[in-house]
Amino acid sequence: MVNQTSVTEFILLGFSDIRELQILHFVLFLSLYLAALMGNFLIIVTITRIQHLHTPMYFFLAFLSSIDACYISTTVPKSMVNSLINVNVISFSGCVTQVFLVVTFAGAELSFLTVMAYDRYVAICHPLQYMLIMNWNACLQMAAASLLSSVLNGVIHTVNTFRLHFCQSNVIEQYFCDIPQLYRISCTNTEASERFTLASVFCVGLFCFSLVLVSYSYIFSAVFKIQSAQGRYKAFSTCIPHLTIFSLFVFTVMLAYMRPKALSSPSLDLLAAVLYAVLPPLMNPIIYSLRNKEIQGALRKCLRKNRNEFCLVTS
Repeated sequence: MVNQTSVTEFILLGFSDIRELQILHFVLFLSLYLAALMGNFLIIVTITRIQHLHTPMYFFLAFLSSIDACYISTTVPKSMVNSLINVNVISFSGCVTQVFLVVTFAGAELSFLTVMAYDRYVAICHPLQYMLIMNWNACLQMAAASLLSSVLNGVIHTVNTFRLHFCQSNVIEQYFCDIPQLYRISCTNTEASERFTLASVFCVGLFCFSLVLVSYSYIFSAVFKIQSAQGRYKAFSTCIPHLTIFSLFVFTVMLAYMRPKALSSPSLDLLAAVLYAVLPPLMNPIIYSLRNKEIQGALRKCLRKNRNEFCLVTS
């Protein structure tokens, strides 16, 4: 007879049992976490304070930076605390919350990246109608639709996962509550849930990927028709950072969840999860600040403004 006692907590996979390596993991994750927060908050503050960045493109970028800060905060702080106090336990309710937040913010990231591709398409292919199409009401409606659909997606996947019973092993082979790992330790038949998860992720991913692909096919077609090299460079400078970030996010998610089973192991699963949960929020502000001249200029202007205000206060 199978023991039907339901679990009340889960044990997450630690990065190491050696105390020195646990401290190293804490310091490394703390550094990455603070760097991601500082980079994203700097983007948000810069866009908020610099008047000429109050455009639809940077409105969505500020939203994306907010999502990135929240996304990395759902997994990394808990993992840092676990390493610091050498306790890898998470409560059942904490696991439910973490699954919901990870799915919600990952979905929101994909949604906003898709909307940003449409924004670039309108800006480059229909420049004279840009402010008419991408007016503030339209931007707010697209942002609200992206957030609401992401929350709904999070609720659906969380309910689909935790309607299963967990009554045998409570050891999750991951450093956070990950849906595929939860399927592995469920004591009920997970075939229907796994098929639903795979089908929904495939459909949503294919829809967003197709919209981005179609948008950029029109964008590149329009850019190559621009006569001046300066005009082409300006158009590409606003598209390349977004396309890089979208590719990074899709690549890390595919690496985490679509690898062949022959390439699956606890250590590889752990590394892949770190890449898709930590790398995009960390790299997004770096990519935009390195590749976008307007952001670079606005960051310098914002830093000068803050330094002057600080000098006035201290004097």
